[in-house]
Formats: sequence, structure tokens, C-alpha cells
Amino acid sequence: MPKISVVIPVYNEEEQLEWSVKEVLKVCKKNYKDFEILIADNASTDRTLEIAKKLKNKYKQVNYIHLDQKGRGRALKRAWTSTDADIMCYMDVDLSTDLRHLGQLTDAIEKGYDISFGSRHHEESKLERSLKRDVLSKGYNFLLRAFLNFPFNDAQCGFKAINSQIAKELVPEIENNEWFFDTELIVKGLHAGYRLKSIPVEWIEDKGSTVKIKKTVESYLKNIFRVRKELRGNGI
Repeated sequence: MPKISVVIPVYNEEEQLEWSVKEVLKVCKKNYKDFEILIADNASTDRTLEIAKKLKNKYKQVNYIHLDQKGRGRALKRAWTSTDADIMCYMDVDLSTDLRHLGQLTDAIEKGYDISFGSRHHEESKLERSLKRDVLSKGYNFLLRAFLNFPFNDAQCGFKAINSQIAKELVPEIENNEWFFDTELIVKGLHAGYRLKSIPVEWIEDKGSTVKIKKTVESYLKNIFRVRKELRGNGI
């Protein structure tokens, strides 16, 4: 049986972390014989790290790492390149994506896919989000199709899995250390010839999200053109 590593990147999530880990733990116990839940703390300034340590001491399947710098991509790079798991996945701490899809993520990797990821805009997906966030998300996907020939309909859903080969070969090559990490993973994986699986999911927006939209959009645009330039430089 493969070993599964479930990473939960966090920054100042003292209110949600314990609840989130307990929910993920319940699902993992039902689905896997060999697994770990790895809390990746991104330089939190509240009690997040303290809670992570408490959870590690309470549950044998829970561990944590601490980074001195923020950035979801940075946390995933560290987590995915430091574990000995066969299948690595991650989810946002708010559990916006229904956990019943976790088995689908890891099953896809077991069946031979290299990267699997949740899609909120698939015709079979069920989505609850504000009109503003929905328009921004669809606009972002339009830019990916226009400038990067992106064939899927969602790159940024915080619900993804990879195999150990991707962790060794592709993850270290990803430049972005923040939110664009997800897009860069899928785009570069696609152009490198890896097998990708998009999975429709049920997703409910976390009304308390702290993502700064304007700053994030500006960063996305900058990184889209950076990756486009890289791919063209490689003759793609």
C-alpha cells in the first residue's frame, strides 16, 4: 500500500487548524492504512505553531514543519521534497473542497497519473462562491488559455496530489513560492509530458478568506508572462 502525505499549509490559522486536522484525520483513517498529516506553518505570528505542536503530540499521524517565510508554494516545496511518501497531496485549511474527493485525488495517482487536481469549473462540479470571486476566477482561466494554451478549466483550486517522481523532478523547478505555485505546477507538468487528471469537486467559498485580490491578480499576471517567456525559450 502506498504511503500518503496530506499537507495543510497554514499562516495564522489558530482558529481553524485543530478543527481542520481532526476532520482530515477522520477521512484519512477511513481511506488509508499508511498516511501522515503534515502541517506546514508559514511563519505564523499567532498560536498556529503552538497548536501544530500540540496536535503532533496528540496524534501519531500528525507532524509539522515551520518556515520563517510566508508563501504557500514555499511551504509545499519544503513539505513535498522532505517526505518519503509515495503520494503527496495538499488542501487548504478551510476545507472548502469537500473531503469526499480526497480518495479521488489519490486514486488517480495510484492509477498512473502524475498530478491530479480539483476543478471548481467542471460541468459536474458544485460551486458556492461570491459573484466577484467567480468572475475573477473565470477571467484568470481565460488568461491561462489565451497566453499559456491551458486546456483545463481550473488551475488554482487548493486541492492537488502528485507522485514522488513529480516531487523529485518538477517541484524543485517551480520558481514561484506563493499562490501561483499551483498554476506553474500544472502548466509545467503538462508541457513536460506528465499525465494530469482534472477532478470535478464540490467547493464552498470560505467567507473569511484573507487573500488580497488586487495584489494576487498583479502577481498572477506577472507570473503568467514569465512562464510564457520560459516556455517559448524552450521552443514550446
